[in-house]
Amino acid sequence: MPLNLIKLCVGCVSVEDLIDWQTSQRGRWSEGTTEHVTRMWPKREAEVLDGGSLYWVIKGAVLCRQRILRLERRQGADGIDRCALVLEAKVICTEAAPRRAFQGWRYLVVAESPRDLPEGRAREDALPPDLARALAEIGLR
Repeated sequence: MPLNLIKLCVGCVSVEDLIDWQTSQRGRWSEGTTEHVTRMWPKREAEVLDGGSLYWVIKGAVLCRQRILRLERRQGADGIDRCALVLEAKVICTEAAPRRAFQGWRYLVVAESPRDLPEGRAREDALPPDLARALAEIGLR
């Protein structure tokens, strides 16, 4: 069964910011992919690679995800090995789901993962993000 990861998208204020930054970096990665380098390697690698995604927390709420294609080793300038999460370039918007700040990444089981927005719906713009988060916190969304 697939297992997802969840991570804060530090420095981004919107899904569009994430997409713009990844687009500006495309020359660094293989065609059709993006990467996020993190310090820790998932111990549950097989489950993550069995269809898992990286869910991005932006401004206090999960707003999108990217499918994880593979994990690769990257060595930093300090000589320490790190884990590159090689992601599908396509960003899939999800329902807003509030999340408190945390460090690093966490596992996210499929049953607790926000649902994808319908195809062609770029974001939840029917409600302001703060209101969507408040509704999600009390279980109405």
